[in-house]
Parts: sequence; C-alpha cells; structure tokens
Amino acid sequence: MSKWKDRLAVMGWHIISLYILAFVLLIFLFYYNWITGIVMAVIFAASLYYSIERERQLENQTEKYISMLSYRVKKVGEEALLEMPLGIILYSEEDKIQWTNPYMWQFSDAKSLAGMDLGELAAEIPVYLKEDKENFWVTIADYDFHVYHKKDERLLYLFDRTKQIEIQNLYLNEKTILATIFLDNYEEITQNMDDTPKSRINSQVTSILNKWANEHGIYLKRTSQERFMAVMNQAILTELERTKFEILDEVRELLSDNNVPLTLSIGIGTASENLPELGELSQSSLDLALGRGGDQVVIKNGETGKVRFYGGKTNPIEKRTRVRARVISHALKELVKESSRVIIMGHKSPDMDSIGASIGVLKIAQANDTEGFIVLDKDNINTGVQRLVEEIKEEEELWYHFINPDSALEMITKDTLLVIVDTHKPSLVQEERLISKTDHVVIIDHHRRGEEFIDYPTLVYMEPYASSASELITELLEYQPAKLHLSMLEATSLLAGIIVDTKSFALRTGSRTFEAASYLRSKGADTILVQKFLKEDLDTYVKRSRLIENTNIYRSNIAISVGNSRETYGPVIIAQAADILLTMSGIEASFVISEREDGRIGISARSLGNVNVQIIMERMNGGGHLTNAATQLDEISVIEAYEWLKEIIDEYCKGGEEK
Repeated sequence: MSKWKDRLAVMGWHIISLYILAFVLLIFLFYYNWITGIVMAVIFAASLYYSIERERQLENQTEKYISMLSYRVKKVGEEALLEMPLGIILYSEEDKIQWTNPYMWQFSDAKSLAGMDLGELAAEIPVYLKEDKENFWVTIADYDFHVYHKKDERLLYLFDRTKQIEIQNLYLNEKTILATIFLDNYEEITQNMDDTPKSRINSQVTSILNKWANEHGIYLKRTSQERFMAVMNQAILTELERTKFEILDEVRELLSDNNVPLTLSIGIGTASENLPELGELSQSSLDLALGRGGDQVVIKNGETGKVRFYGGKTNPIEKRTRVRARVISHALKELVKESSRVIIMGHKSPDMDSIGASIGVLKIAQANDTEGFIVLDKDNINTGVQRLVEEIKEEEELWYHFINPDSALEMITKDTLLVIVDTHKPSLVQEERLISKTDHVVIIDHHRRGEEFIDYPTLVYMEPYASSASELITELLEYQPAKLHLSMLEATSLLAGIIVDTKSFALRTGSRTFEAASYLRSKGADTILVQKFLKEDLDTYVKRSRLIENTNIYRSNIAISVGNSRETYGPVIIAQAADILLTMSGIEASFVISEREDGRIGISARSLGNVNVQIIMERMNGGGHLTNAATQLDEISVIEAYEWLKEIIDEYCKGGEEK
C-alpha cells in the first residue's frame, strides 16, 4: 500500500485531481449503465497503472541522469582543480605555502612547493598580503601573473597574463615619438665664419647625427641650418634613455676638440595618439630645454604631463646680446606706459638680488611717468636683507613704494602691469593670487627654466647666462629715458644683488656682469655699503662653523653637511656654509641640510660645474642653476632628507637625471 502511495505522490496533484474527477464520473456511469461502467472502470484502472509506472520510469531515469551528472561534475571539478591553466595556492598564517595545484609546479625547481615561503616564489607577494590587496601583479620565473587574493580563505588565484603583457608592451613600444633637435648656439658661432669652416661644422654635425640615427633606427631630417626633426618609437626612446642620450656628449666632445663650443638640445613629445599634439609637446620640451640653458634633453609625457630631463651638465655659454637687451627694454617701456600702475614682486624670503632688481624695475616705471609699487612681506626677511631694508626706510620717498601683499591685492586691477623678478615659478612669488588678477605679466629672471611656469605671460626675459636678475635689470635701465635717475642707495641695491649672487664676482660672472657693475658704480653705487649689508655677527659665524664641522665626504668629491637636530638655521647661513665647503680641496659639489627657522628642511647646493646641482635639487622639488641650487622640504626630518639626497646623488652619478 505504501508503495502505491509513493508512486501516487510522484505523479503530482494536478494528475491525481484528474483521476479523482474521472473516478467520480465513473460512479455516475455505473449508476446509469453498469455494463459501460465496468468497461470504463477497466480502462480507468489500466490508465492509472500506466501513468504510475511511467512516472516511476521517469523518476528512475532522472535519478540515474543526476547520479551520472554528479559524478561527471565531481570528476571535472577535480580535474579542473588539478589541471586548469591557472595557479591556486593555499597559504598559512605565517605566509607559508600549504598546497598548490600542479599548474604551479612548473614555476619552481623544487620538487614540492608545500612548506615554501611565499617570498621565495615572488618577493612582492608577502608585501601585498600585508597591505591586504585583493588584486596585484607579480612576476614568477619570467611569467607575469595577475593575482586575485581571498584573504578570509588565505587563497591565491594566479592568472598567467604574460602574452597579454607582451602584446601590451609591443603596442607601447611601437607608439610614435617626435623629437626636435636644435643646435644651441649655431647662429652665434657661425655668424662671423667663412664658408669653409662653416661647411666643415655642418658636415661634422650632420655626420654625427646621421650615424646616431642609423644606429638606433631613427628617421632624421634637417629642417633648417640649426634644427632637425626626428621620428622614432617608444622602444628606441627607452634605449636612448638607458644610455642617457650619449649623443649630447659625443657632439660636445667632438666639437670642443675643434674649439667650437657647439651643443645640442632635444625636445621630445610622447604618449599621445594625436600627431599635432606630439609636435606641440616636442616644441614645448625644446623651449624648456633652451630656457634651462641648452645642452640637454627634455621629454614631456602627453598623458601624465610629467617631464624628464637628461644632460645639462655644462655651463651655458653667454649668448645674449645688447640688441636683445635694447629690444626687451623698449618693449617693457611700452608696457609700462600703457598700464595704470606697475606692481613689482620677487620671490618669498627675498634676497639682495630680488630687492635690488625690484628697485630697478621701480625706477623704470618712474622714468616712464607710471606709479610703481614693490610687494614685500616685511615679516619674512632675513638678516642681510633686513640691513638693506633699514637703509631704504631712511629714504622715505623710496620706502613709500614698498607695500605688503594685502595692499597689493586691493590695488591691482586688470590694467595693472605685474612684473615678477628673480623667479618664474608661481609657487615661489610673494603673493601668487596677484597673478590671476591682471592680464599683463612680465617675467625677468636669470634662473634656468623649470617645469613650473607662470601661464600666459605678456613678456618674458629669461637669461640663464646672466649672473643675477639685478644684472639684467641694470642693462635694461641703460636703454630707458635719459631722465632716469638712480640714487646712491638704489644703485647700491642693484650692485649688492650682483655681488651676492656672484659671490663677489667669483661664480657665474661674464663680461656683461662687470659692465653692469661698472655702470652702477658710475651712478654712485657704494661698495663699502654693500660690505656693510653683508656683515655678520659672531653668533652667525659660530653657527655656520658648527654646520661646516658636521660635514661628511660622500663619493670622494661631494661634501654633505647635516645640521644638528633641533637647531635651526637661516637660509643665508645654510647657503654660506655650502659656499665655504666648495672651497675645500678635492670638493666638486657641496650640500648643506638643516632645519630652517620656519620649520621646513632647507638644502643649499653648490657646484664647480662638473656636477649639475640644479637637476639634483629639482628631484627634491627645488631648482636653481647648474652650480647653485636649493630646495625646501615639508614633513620630513633632517636625516630622512640626508638619505634621500644620497639616493638621488647615486642615481645622478650613474649617468641619468629624471624628474
């Protein structure tokens, strides 16, 4: 009975309901015609039996199918776990391998991976596990794996993506790169040459560059006497970066042997599918290279906006002319006349050069009957400049034109001419907000151009060949209206800027520097007063001596001084200590690291020219010149800055500089 109940249950209530209804109708049929009822009862019983048996057969077939399918799924699961082309690793809390599928055996010489540290398989894996990363990439036995990490199960899935990476690298390596090659001082060198030596130089340069292009598979085309266009791919550029663009040294050394001071600058645009954009990146990079003094390579990435620098290991040759100074002076005069007033601004923590150059621009404004003001944060002045400021205060007529940043913000309009001296970086000016409040900005600077630059200036006069901004301004003064008059203090301020930046005419001094100093001397500049500004007290001398005492010699020719912890030094003392270290026998470059009075870490760098301290300082978010640079760091200790500096020096000494 129970067997039939089970079979009836298998049929389902919808069929049972039909049979119940048929049974009721059968009873009515018996009532009206018992013979027909018997026949139909037999048919009903046969149909019921057939339905029950059919359902039983279907149930047996289903059970058999499920049983077979379950076996197959289990077998496939086991085979997939053991033979699937992806790695599976179970690891312990101590980061030791507990089990792997056979797929992982091929990536190790060991007979069994069980018990092995994950770090032995790939050093990066334990690091990523500590960081709780769910997805990361590792390289095992020259294979690239994308790893999916399930922390709760301590389980790693490793997907081989080597082919994908190869295709990706192939695509990246074939991306087009445009470069513009420029002969830095070709025009100045050849303008007075006869045809024969000029032709010889052209032949030598073309031969060197063609040989270099052929060796590396570069398409090279000369577009003018001093300009070449080069087309290459990313793989070629990577190789050139690996060799640190040896072509710069080859051209410099070969032509220097012939007493021809010719160098190359190369601007390169990368990471853009748009060819016109690549061309713009290439030209922009070249402009940056030339603004930094030439003899270097600048590479701009179109996607990230990052810039890399190579070369720049020689002092730029002075090539500015009196003609250019006269043209700039005339252009500045016209801008001053068209403006409602002139506001002059130097860099933060101003030095003698910044103050002197600002006073020079003020005199240009006054000579052209335009009101001028100098922005000065009186609470952020060091000792040397403080003496100059005290002298200026004695001259009320001159001191009247010095205003604080807040007053300048209230005074400036769209018609105001803003002149920025001794810097070109918006983050370093006295008040950055002033830049956006006017449509007319002039930049006069002697530093090598950095990646950070003020947007859309009206006039730029940047000469990295000049000793100081005061020297540039002095030359501009000579071409201003004859009614321009410099007082003794004003001329002395400009001369002080030149003397401080040249270390009393010892560094970065050209013939034009002495000409500017001679002009200022003729206007009454007092050298004795300059020495008064530069005097120091005994405490300053002792503090500087302590800095020098803490000097270590690194890599046999680099002096690095580290200030005592919890002892602060002013930027002038730090710079003076670096200057003194450079005078020591066998020292090619000097670095002084110390905590500043404003709580930041200051580094002052000096060089005789064989070491480009500008590039080293740029790696630490600073800048300057090849022989004179500095940086200020936040949220870092003196010791951390020292270790970071040594790492960058090591990278530089290996031959490449990258920003």
